[in-house]
Amino acid sequence: MISVLFAALVSLATCLIGTPLAIRVFRKAGYGQLIRDDGPTSHHTKRGTPTMGGTVIITATVVGYLLAHAVALRGFTASGVLVLGLMTGLGAVGFLDDFIKIRKNRSLGLTTSAKLIGQLVVGAAFAILALRFKNHHGLAPASVHISFVHDVAFLGIGMTAVGFVIWAILMIAATSNGVNLTDGLDGLASGAATMVFAAYVIIAFWQFGNGCTATVPVEHCYSARDPLDLAIVAAAAMGACFGFLWWNASPAKIFMGDTGSLGLGGCLAGLAICTRTELLLVVLGGLFVVETLSVVIQVGFFKATKKRVFNMAPIHHHFELAGWAENTVIVRFWIIAGLAVALGLGIFYADFISGRTV
Repeated sequence: MISVLFAALVSLATCLIGTPLAIRVFRKAGYGQLIRDDGPTSHHTKRGTPTMGGTVIITATVVGYLLAHAVALRGFTASGVLVLGLMTGLGAVGFLDDFIKIRKNRSLGLTTSAKLIGQLVVGAAFAILALRFKNHHGLAPASVHISFVHDVAFLGIGMTAVGFVIWAILMIAATSNGVNLTDGLDGLASGAATMVFAAYVIIAFWQFGNGCTATVPVEHCYSARDPLDLAIVAAAAMGACFGFLWWNASPAKIFMGDTGSLGLGGCLAGLAICTRTELLLVVLGGLFVVETLSVVIQVGFFKATKKRVFNMAPIHHHFELAGWAENTVIVRFWIIAGLAVALGLGIFYADFISGRTV
């Protein structure tokens, strides 16, 4: 537990101290945010605000993880390293996207296909490696079973390794893009991500205390390979988001950019896969799901009828154009995110006390 708390505190302090330094460096280098011309006019005042703050979030998460292990003299695990690798890899894809926007002075960076290819390559590498590195109990960081609160074997069988890789890529792309779409208002994505990471601290630590490979067997157990290390990763990411939110809250002094949103989405997907709670992430990250669905509905309906369902998608812009103040949208969407997290944790605990085993 000390390692989990230490990781959170170190990453929190790193972001609190490192973000204002990044603001000065990025402002001096001219790394300012570009604003869509078709968005709410109130956002035009944000033009030039430093972006790519996701570099600080990812750095703080890694620093928190490393120092927590150094202090506790604890070795690294395959699960923890893979999740951090996924976060960093997708962050690199986002960094390229942000950098191209700045260099070419436009609101679009990488093409859609280029961004998807980057996500595919990073996601595939994670998925392939996650099926390896089995411990002495025969557990790998991931399994070929789709999971909800734990692995579910349909008709008693799981997917093939190829099927799992495809499933993992789809899940990673969907989650990273969901966080990316949510990152449109000051502090909205960072605040929501903080709550979901906090949920994964609880879930992973609970799995650690009730593991099937524990020295003292428990009646209802979980088969995650490295739950304590995953709790440390989640705590480090949570602390980093908290620290970044101090500077990202309205009026934002810095934006995370695609560097942060893709990286955070990848970290969430990795945690879900390695804790065997893949479909539970749909509930925990309910806000990200709503934001993504609003875009899918808007685009699909417009292509079919040439009419719009919302004033603008993602849906947070719909409410802005409907007359809601930006802070009102943010706080109410945070409430939705918190309720989704509470529901997800409730489902997780209800399953445990129902007597189901893994």
